[in-house]
Amino acid sequence: MIPALCHKLHMSLLLVKLVDRLTLDILAVTKKSFANQATEGVGFGQAGSMLKYFHEKIADNPSFQYALQLDCEEDITNIFWADAKMILDYAHFGDVVTFDTTFGTNKEYRPFGVFLGINQFRETTIFGAALLFDETKDSFIWLFETFLAAHNGRQPRTIYTDQDVAMGKAIEKVFTESYHGLCSFHIMMNAVKHLSPVKDDEKDEGEVEEEDEGEEESHILSDFSACMYGYEDKAAFQEAFDNMRHKVHKQTWLDSIYKVKEKWAECYMGDVFSLGVRSTQLSESFNNALKNHLKSDFHIVRFLKHFERTVEVKRRKELESEYEARKKLPRIKMCTPMLVQASKVYTPTIFEPFQSEYERSMAACTRVLEENNQFAVAIGRLHGDLTYEEEEERIVIGDPLNQTASCSCQMFNRAGILCGHSLKVPDLMNVKTLPTHYLLKRWTREARMEVYMTGKEGKW
Repeated sequence: MIPALCHKLHMSLLLVKLVDRLTLDILAVTKKSFANQATEGVGFGQAGSMLKYFHEKIADNPSFQYALQLDCEEDITNIFWADAKMILDYAHFGDVVTFDTTFGTNKEYRPFGVFLGINQFRETTIFGAALLFDETKDSFIWLFETFLAAHNGRQPRTIYTDQDVAMGKAIEKVFTESYHGLCSFHIMMNAVKHLSPVKDDEKDEGEVEEEDEGEEESHILSDFSACMYGYEDKAAFQEAFDNMRHKVHKQTWLDSIYKVKEKWAECYMGDVFSLGVRSTQLSESFNNALKNHLKSDFHIVRFLKHFERTVEVKRRKELESEYEARKKLPRIKMCTPMLVQASKVYTPTIFEPFQSEYERSMAACTRVLEENNQFAVAIGRLHGDLTYEEEEERIVIGDPLNQTASCSCQMFNRAGILCGHSLKVPDLMNVKTLPTHYLLKRWTREARMEVYMTGKEGKW
């Protein structure tokens, strides 16, 4: 249990709505409700005002959900809430989730967590938020279980977080069906701190030496970045990582990050459904807009109202994007049946990369392999001197009967749109339009037309 809590912790208070007994409990709060690192907490007035705020939201829309965790003295510790649109957004776009508690790393601010994803326009959407007593394993377990309960128990396919150990243990316990990835931004920030090429007792004082040290450190960071993004082959990754070890004086951090390489190295994430997301930094502007309202002297209802306003700003932007998408079709560079179809189905934001992959397929060369319906596909490009150079070959398995094309690069499995290699093969099989099973609904203009996932067993 959380050290500050008793074993009688009320874990059963999930998705509390109009509960008279809870009202009496909260009105009795006079001491340390919702304490932050043992500082002054939510007092009598704030607790009552918070409950009144939540009840007003439920009166406006019964789909609004919140949950409170209390300790043995009936004091509020952790708070979770999600409005009706967050619940609906998760049903449409909750396949990839990021969770961040950045503010909790600074003692000046209360620990605040937000669950985010991306919609059909690749814009940030919110699935729920929380104010936490602390950042322990038990607090995170309560929060994650509450989050899933609010969303009918449906787990995301992928969830990204930072490297917090307690959070990782909680995710392992609660998100049993999800892939857990580590935020690339946080990893690189830690790499900057820990990857030093020079021993402390071997530093020189000259400017030339300092410049050399800086260049060497830059090379090591480049090497680490390459290990994160640049290798698809595990053997090549291993060789590069081992070479980097020899350049680093203290290897403690490298050893620790290597143990979880499956959560951040490209070569281990080939089939991870990520939609191109590798970081929890989906919305820096969203976080920054809230930061000043989370200081230790904050008023919780004022914060909740400011959070609500910040969310509404993002939602207005989404409505503007949808209006623009419906007002005009994107520019089609080649008037082919597949591109015309895709321009009408995909949102403009998604059609643009799809069209780029289609253009690449036009520059692809193929070899028919001995196995049935297998092709080696290499995409070429012109350099400045007009020399033609082919990229590495990919193996694509085609199925004319089922109209499928499966590429070894696994782009569709990761991003939800077909790669240039795969788009070459349907043309060879006389398939001129995009089969419906390759039109991922979350990327289409009609993504919000219906809730296409119902119940805990629904698939994204």
